[in-house]
This record gives sequence, C-alpha cells and structure tokens, in this order.
Amino acid sequence: MVQVSKYSVLLLAVVVMLIFPQPVLAETGEDETQVIEQLKPYADLRYRLETVDQDGLPRNATASTVRIKAGIETIEWQGLSAKLEMEAISNVGAEKFNDTLNGKTQFPVVADPEDVVLNQAYIRWRHGGIVDAKAGRQAINLDNQRWVGSVGWRQNDQTMDAALVTVTPAKGFSATYGYSWRVQRIFGPDSPSGTFRNNDIHLIRVNYQAPVIGNVTAYAYLLDIPDARGASSQTYGVRLAGKQDLGGAKLLYTAEYARQSDYGPNPANFRHDYLLLEPGIAAGPVTVKVGLERLEGDGATALQTPLATLHKFNGWADKFLNTPANGLRDLYGDVILKPGGPSWLKGTTFRALYHDYKSTRGNLDYGTEWNFLIARSFGKHVSVSLKYADYDSDGFATDTQKFWFTTQLKF
Repeated sequence: MVQVSKYSVLLLAVVVMLIFPQPVLAETGEDETQVIEQLKPYADLRYRLETVDQDGLPRNATASTVRIKAGIETIEWQGLSAKLEMEAISNVGAEKFNDTLNGKTQFPVVADPEDVVLNQAYIRWRHGGIVDAKAGRQAINLDNQRWVGSVGWRQNDQTMDAALVTVTPAKGFSATYGYSWRVQRIFGPDSPSGTFRNNDIHLIRVNYQAPVIGNVTAYAYLLDIPDARGASSQTYGVRLAGKQDLGGAKLLYTAEYARQSDYGPNPANFRHDYLLLEPGIAAGPVTVKVGLERLEGDGATALQTPLATLHKFNGWADKFLNTPANGLRDLYGDVILKPGGPSWLKGTTFRALYHDYKSTRGNLDYGTEWNFLIARSFGKHVSVSLKYADYDSDGFATDTQKFWFTTQLKF
C-alpha cells in the first residue's frame, strides 16, 4: 500500500494553487490582482528510488521518496525582491531504509528523513550590477561546492541563516563576504545533528576572471561551530580553473591549494594541506579528465569540509563524507559523453568515473570505486536519470553498491 504523508498532500495542494491561480484571480478586485501579478510562483517535484547493498548489514535498503519544493518570488522593485520557499519530503511505500531518525539500523543509511521545512526565506537587494546582497535563510553555493554548498543531491537542502553580499566593482572582478549564524543540515530539525546553532561563520571569496589564464579565486572560510567543535576550522586557499583552445579541441585545467588549521572551539591542534589537480580534454561530444585530490591527515585529525556538497566528491557511494584520520588521496578518471545524432539520443548525458583511494599518511589502500550515470532532460521541465556506484573496499569501510532512479518536474 502506497502511503504519502498528509504534509506532502497539503503542500501539493498549495503547489497546484500556485501554478493555476486564475480561478482565484477571477474573484479578486483589481488591486488584489495587481499584487498577485507581482509574484512569481514556482514548484519542483522530485521522485527518487534509491537502493543500497552494503556488506556488514543484515538488510538491503530501498528508499522510495518524493520531495516537493514550492515557493514564491517577488519581482524587483527599486532593486529589492524577496523569496519564500517551503520543502516537504515523504516516503512512498514501505520504509525499508535507515533515514537516520527511524531507528532502522538493520538497513543502510539513506539520509532522506520525512519532514516539512521552511527551506528559504530571504530579502535581496541588487544595485546597478555592482551590489547583490541577500539576508535570511538561503542556499549558498560557492565555486564547485567543495567548501560551501547546499547539498542539492539529497532530498532536503542544506541552507544557512546568513547575510551574503557580492560586490562587482569592475568587469571580471568580484568580492563576496558572508556571515552565517545557523546551518540547517540535510538530516532535518528533528535530528540531534540536523542544525548547527550559534555559529560564527565567515565566508570570504575574491574572484578574478583573468584574460587567457582563466578564473582565479582566493578564499578564506572561518568556521566556528559550537555544535561540531571538531569541524571548526580556518581554511585559506586559491583556485584556478580555465581552458585553452587547441583547434578542434579544448584543454581544460583546474588547480587548487588550501591550508586548513584548527579554529574557534576545536580542541585539536593541526595544520593540513588540500590539493587538487585536474587536467582534461574536451573534443566534440567527449570530455575526459583525470584528477588528483589530497586531503591530508596526521593519524588523529584530518582536513574536513563540513559545509560542502560532499556527494560530488570522492565517489558517489559516499564512503568518505568524513575524511579518514590518515587522510585521503583520490586518483580518478572521468569521461563524459553528450552525443548528438537522432532526437531520441540528443540531450542525453553518459558519464563514467573510476576512483582509486589511498591514505596520505602511510600510503594505506582504501579501495576503488566505479560510478556510472545516464541523464536526460525533456525540455525545460522534465529530467530523468539513472545512477550507479560500486565501492570495492580494501580495508576501509565495506563493499557497497548503490543505485538511483530519479525523475524531476520543474514549473
């Protein structure tokens, strides 16, 4: 028997009213109609089937979940606008997985607990293409989301109560400063680890689009997180991403270095380096990249990225969401194919990745992993994807296979 929570049904009703407001407008006065015309409603419905086969647990997980996200944005007036967004996650069918709250520890974790939350609520001010400022609850994604991201892969977003301002005084140059005092994590407000409160988080980023060379970014992320003292840190780094035309192909390159140390309430004393090197070639429909990513560890502590969109990095099986104490070296290859040809194939993305994992301290073998993806968009509103991860342990964690079917509708 399919079961859907009452909260999702209520929110779906709201979505329908937002998308089809004409009957309501017919009975309102002219003033009310003008007010409603200043609003831009939107909705995002995502269904996902996720299965997990993980050695060491007696049962395999099957998670069938739906996320409904709906909101309203105002049009700009004197540079001012506002956004309000709700989000609901519900199970569809039997609950055969550990959502981190239901106590079903015989199953692997699929961190998509049921919930209804205020996802975003902020005011925004833009001025002359120079200033862009937001204040309130918001999703923040910086660069490739290695340090700060909204974890859009999971059903519940990670958002911050924050003030964020970006200044663009000249073409190709921008500076961003953000201050956050609260983080809503993907586990939801009912989880003991679902909210970081009373934070003193500073996000500082300067970007320059250098001619010929590429995009150069310098950053400083200062995280004072009382609810996660061991994750409090200060990270200073620089990133370069660019491409060069080779005549019929393009050379792609990304390089990044950062140094992280203890900060605020963290009781440890450490200094850890981060390194990313990722060259690649794009020719026609094919893009090939190889990469080396190193997150250092000293046997007791390791470089951590607690505000990142972690699923994007170090394999989709999510075995390295927390960097092991001996550090992590991820050597990987990434092939992306976006073929043209007949209409039934055009718009489809095929992707394959291979990861080889070791420690940075002691050169310990962790294991290897294969990732595969097929994704297709149908116009602007519908997308479908199939995704698979196979982690083969060599002494770290356990063998794990994950499969996802996802379909999404946006209005």
